[in-house]
Amino acid sequence: MCNDYELHVGWAAYCTTMHALELGMPTQQSERDLPQVDDIRINDMGPVMHVAGNAIELVPMNFSFPPASPRGGPVFNFKSEGRRFDKSNRCLIPASAFFEFTGRKYPKAKHRFALNGAPFMAIAGIWRDGGAGKPAAFTMLTSEPGPDVRPYHNRQVVVLRPKDWAAWLHLTKPEAELLEPLPAGSLTVETVRAGTG
Repeated sequence: MCNDYELHVGWAAYCTTMHALELGMPTQQSERDLPQVDDIRINDMGPVMHVAGNAIELVPMNFSFPPASPRGGPVFNFKSEGRRFDKSNRCLIPASAFFEFTGRKYPKAKHRFALNGAPFMAIAGIWRDGGAGKPAAFTMLTSEPGPDVRPYHNRQVVVLRPKDWAAWLHLTKPEAELLEPLPAGSLTVETVRAGTG
């Protein structure tokens, strides 16, 4: 499951995409709100796109919800099938790529997945207020793996094409239609680190 993603999204490409999609941006936002990061892992801070009035605002949030029980782990991926999200705080996680790992020994092989035909991707997510002075937090939604991810993992994060970003944020299409894996050839896959076995 995705516990690591890359954020090399240029500010100009972000602004161009948002303008083309007619998604409003707060005037005070700048490239400082979209830092360049090689790896964002569980409990790291990362920018999240969510609805703020008539605009889509980038806000830094913690990657993962706190454990649901004292013995549990952080919730960084959330199964989407069979669930409704109309009462959830929906968000998009901008990314240039996400990573999956294979192998049994460390270091595991690391595989990078990027979206074809778009300057960057957005992963469907939900977010919650942190409370008690803690930052807000987000988790990524997952689905059955599509054909590009299936050889590497039995689940995958939900990657939304730009044309579906507003539909997810405002939920103007059924969840089941939006939260499906992409068809074969949608993602470019490259192995960026060989494993030890």
